Amino acid sequence: MTATGALPDSNVPPSRVIIDKVSPNLDFGRYPAKRAQGESMDVRAIIICDGHDKLKADVLFRHEEDEEWQRVPMKAEPNDGWTGRFQAERLGMYYFTVEAAVDRFASWRDGLLKKLQAQEHSWVDFESGYQLLGGMIGHLVFEHDRTYVQEKIDRLRHLAEPLLGGEFDEDGVEAVRNLLHEAHLDWVMHCQWHDPSVTRFESELPLQVDTKLSNFSAWYEFFPRSKWKDLAWEGGLWDCERRLEYVADLGFDIVYFPPIHPIGKTFRKGPNNSLEAWDMDPGSPWAIGSHEGGHKAINPALGNFDDFARVVRKADELGLKIALDIAFQCSPDHTYVHEHPDWFRKRADGSIQYAENPPKKYQDIVPFDFECADWKNLWLELKSVLDFWIEKGVRVFRVDNPHTKAFPFWEWAIQEIRRTDPDIIFLAEAFTRPNIMAYLGKIGFSQSYTYFTWRPDKEGLTEYMTQLAKTEWLDFYRPNFWPNTPDILPEELQQGGRAASISRVVLASMLSSNYGIYGPVYELLVTEPLVPGKEEYMHSEKYEVREWNVGKAHSIAPIIRKLNEIRRENPALHTNHTISFHPVENDNMIAFTKVSEDGDNIVLVVVNLDYYHPQAGVVDFQIQEFGIEPEESYELEELLTGTKYVWKGWRHFVQLNPHVMPAHIFRICRKAPS
Repeated sequence: MTATGALPDSNVPPSRVIIDKVSPNLDFGRYPAKRAQGESMDVRAIIICDGHDKLKADVLFRHEEDEEWQRVPMKAEPNDGWTGRFQAERLGMYYFTVEAAVDRFASWRDGLLKKLQAQEHSWVDFESGYQLLGGMIGHLVFEHDRTYVQEKIDRLRHLAEPLLGGEFDEDGVEAVRNLLHEAHLDWVMHCQWHDPSVTRFESELPLQVDTKLSNFSAWYEFFPRSKWKDLAWEGGLWDCERRLEYVADLGFDIVYFPPIHPIGKTFRKGPNNSLEAWDMDPGSPWAIGSHEGGHKAINPALGNFDDFARVVRKADELGLKIALDIAFQCSPDHTYVHEHPDWFRKRADGSIQYAENPPKKYQDIVPFDFECADWKNLWLELKSVLDFWIEKGVRVFRVDNPHTKAFPFWEWAIQEIRRTDPDIIFLAEAFTRPNIMAYLGKIGFSQSYTYFTWRPDKEGLTEYMTQLAKTEWLDFYRPNFWPNTPDILPEELQQGGRAASISRVVLASMLSSNYGIYGPVYELLVTEPLVPGKEEYMHSEKYEVREWNVGKAHSIAPIIRKLNEIRRENPALHTNHTISFHPVENDNMIAFTKVSEDGDNIVLVVVNLDYYHPQAGVVDFQIQEFGIEPEESYELEELLTGTKYVWKGWRHFVQLNPHVMPAHIFRICRKAPS
């Protein structure tokens, strides 16, 4: 009613049905939920009504380019909950809402059948139904549905005659029950006839539908300037094509290049981040800009735009995407610094402030001031950098430290780009506070780096993955698990040897549908720190040109190739929300399953978290959740080795020797072959 207490100006009374707590609903519809093409969207709501009437509810959804709504029925759950599922197949923005009404047909049907069973029925109970069904006929769209409902009315009259004669007939009651529960009658009454007093949720909530690659991808990072001894003798874009073949053979989807732009010389960093650099030292690729160009140029030491175009074409031929690093910061030598000095923060003495994160100092980098007086031109220029590389064939961007740039800029720039290029993927490199990481996901970043790198133990992994996959984070945050990066050499890899590297890449690739590694250091087991206990690599590629021999015998590349093959062949691993953790009677072991959305593919992963000693434990695997009865036998195929097992029941002994293989990956068949 209005604030003055006046009744609504309508001949139809307000609906008695109340819709509440519709989700996903991010900040009251301020931000869209996220799904990938073809992924299911589960809409949840609380729907109530006074009295004991039955209810019916639908999810309404449409693409932003469509005017007409599509609808799917919702199902009732305990405690007034309702759920409905639809699939969004087109890229771009969708909108969805919920409608609900009293289900007059189901309410009458339920009441009639209860009275029939209690032998308390009368002709009035049937007459009410004849009138209800007859009144519905005029609202039906299709002639064959109107004919169908009239036939049901006539059939019901015929069945009612003996039941109204005073003699109870169980067969007659069953015939009425079957007629009133016919699937087509239910469908006609639900989908073809709509109550004029229907309630619609007050908001149309947004859903951003991204490319499938945003939800399931394997990333491989390498520095184009380094040399791969067994593939090419010179580093640079001109010899990247054979390196792409190597990455494609390992089964990766995305090749990520650190910045490929000209590098400044002012305060250029030397080896191991030293403050002194010699003339031959290449400097950090993140110190972008020199007299040779800036963010829209390629470092001549790497090649030119023809070389880059060949790399993009070769990647497309191999089924790869090139991801380019976007670092919105400058070397003091960048043309922006000279042409637009007002775009940068100034110190009290008028000099431009270099970047720092005490005690760390980055004298070779100066950050932009997103609040400067000329902010509009700055924002437009930075967005034009993204547009420039999109025109060059880049569809994926890894964004360096987006949390140190203005959030409104990212929200605006990503939204504008997606208006014309909805398939662009943005990965946020934001190792920062959880609320900031969450907000970056809400405003448009497709994926994000995570805390996985610092979650080595069972409790930490379980709690973190449960948060990402089983809470509201699922609707806006796509995690990308990296066991290492050029900035991060975690303690587990430094000290755990080969077993640690295998264990961590198994966990990254199996826990998360998106994961990546920084190679070739990862597969070659390069784990020497600059200083013991610190996470920086000795002779880091960030400051030096390195030479790699990816064909070395000790490489774990064959295992990584197998992991990517397993990921591609098992739809259960293409999503995160179906993950379940299972008890193991050993804190050094972790076990979890993932299930495909159709339920046909089940993968069980067991990992030894002790990199030095064999560990064993009993896995408590609740097989009933997967449609397997306790007395049934079922087959498991160990996907790393191809070995097959037959299990029965839900408790099974598993032993893992980290010096042989620290993990089992099982594909479960519901029935063992006879």
